[in-house]
Amino acid sequence: MAEKLLEIRNLTTAFMSENGFVKATDRISLNIEKGQTLCLVGESGSGKSVTSLSIMRLIDYAGGSILEGNIRFNGDDLATKEQDQMRSIRGNKIAMIFQDPMSALNPVFTVGEQIAESLRLHQNKSHSEAWKEAIELLRLVGIPAPEMRAKQYPHELSGGMCQRVVIAVALACKPELLIADEPTTALDVTVQAQILELLMKLKEELGMAILLITHDMGVAAEVADHIAVMYAGSIVEQGTVEEIFSNPSHPYTVGLLQSIPGFEGKRGNELYTIKGTIPGLGNLPKGCRFNPRCPHVMDKCRQVEPGDIQIGAEHSTKCWLYEDKDRNGVSVSGGIGGNANG
Repeated sequence: MAEKLLEIRNLTTAFMSENGFVKATDRISLNIEKGQTLCLVGESGSGKSVTSLSIMRLIDYAGGSILEGNIRFNGDDLATKEQDQMRSIRGNKIAMIFQDPMSALNPVFTVGEQIAESLRLHQNKSHSEAWKEAIELLRLVGIPAPEMRAKQYPHELSGGMCQRVVIAVALACKPELLIADEPTTALDVTVQAQILELLMKLKEELGMAILLITHDMGVAAEVADHIAVMYAGSIVEQGTVEEIFSNPSHPYTVGLLQSIPGFEGKRGNELYTIKGTIPGLGNLPKGCRFNPRCPHVMDKCRQVEPGDIQIGAEHSTKCWLYEDKDRNGVSVSGGIGGNANG
């Protein structure tokens, strides 16, 4: 059995509003094992990025607060640490790739200097040692002529190259956990595939774990070992990639899968969309959060929010359709299944 690297239990993160705290994540629990990839998927506004910022404790600088829960990294609870303690962990043991590579890089420093800074800060490298390693990191992430590129500024590089530089910065100190928040959103399709392939290659070479945040179930199918589906601040389903794709159990998960173009080989048809919109976190519906959009909604769904219901060794869902584990024939997938790669 793989060893757990990160264990999140009942994490609740909130932001203060005129009407009090608004919960952006509500009692979420996740596990990431060493050397494994967990994909956190869901629509924009589900709470995915807030989860990543909470793990890094950057939520403190974004106006948010951790109200309750534990974030255990190698058994050490990050939720209780002071910011000066977190500085020795961020970038060193846990690193993060942000959505927009251009905004993640400082425009007034060369890309080589930005990589070298991390090495000097966390690894106590000399200027010359850090510069040499920065060039090797640029070579590692597939940037041609790294000696020349290291002396260039972000505006002189393409979006794909800037994203590779951001990855190099994140990998500089060989972190045990890499958090990638929509790392391919701003890139064209060809470059997206290259970046994802690079991340998986580096994961194998460096033996690190990855938390990949995405709204794209197709991406999750390609790279994930486990998938957690997030909706309106709550984890509604999680399991291995095989279980999620062959036996999706929450109607929201099924909707995300049906939204993949050509998922069931039905190319040329109108793209499926989930009706309605994700609710505002300050105005959540009573009962199941998905009930206003759910095609299988029952009276109980509108009254009581379901808890985690175990439907497999590593597969759980928050759906009242699975309240009786012994019921046979329960299916919300409408025939979805088969090849996880679509």
